Amino acid sequence: MTATEPFRPVRITMSESQLIREAYPHEAELLSALALRSKAHWGYSPDFLDSCRDELTVERSRIGSVDYWCFVVVEDNSILGFYALESIGKDVHELDALFVEPARIGTGLGRLLIQHALQVLADCGAVRLIIQGDANATEFYKAAGARQIGTRESGSIPGRYLPLFELAINRV
Repeated sequence: MTATEPFRPVRITMSESQLIREAYPHEAELLSALALRSKAHWGYSPDFLDSCRDELTVERSRIGSVDYWCFVVVEDNSILGFYALESIGKDVHELDALFVEPARIGTGLGRLLIQHALQVLADCGAVRLIIQGDANATEFYKAAGARQIGTRESGSIPGRYLPLFELAINRV
């Protein structure tokens, strides 16, 4: 893959009714709403969520671009979760988003999405994934093999610091 050539992984069918595929630009609004619902699952106030709205918005124009890859897990024609990867340097990407429908949190969909992301990154030659995670997701990312390397200030709420993780990509 070159810097001007987008990586195009194949659709992955998980079962007869479930698959992971690239997101379509027209799904940006649905994904943004899903991100807010998923964030709200952790008991954040409406004011807090409103402060995060811009940062949790998936931009239609970014879906499918060379440096931003967005994938959804679909079951019976419903999007149940998604993740987005952003290229931030040579062989380094950042997990820009990973959200699951609140009713499906804890069912393994998040683990499925992170595993898919790691495979996509391995396939394109990446060596490192950076993750700024919500404090509620710390154990999830550690279970996925990430190690905390510090904190980073929230892009939504000045003075709020979030855990920053790094995950090495195992290339096969």
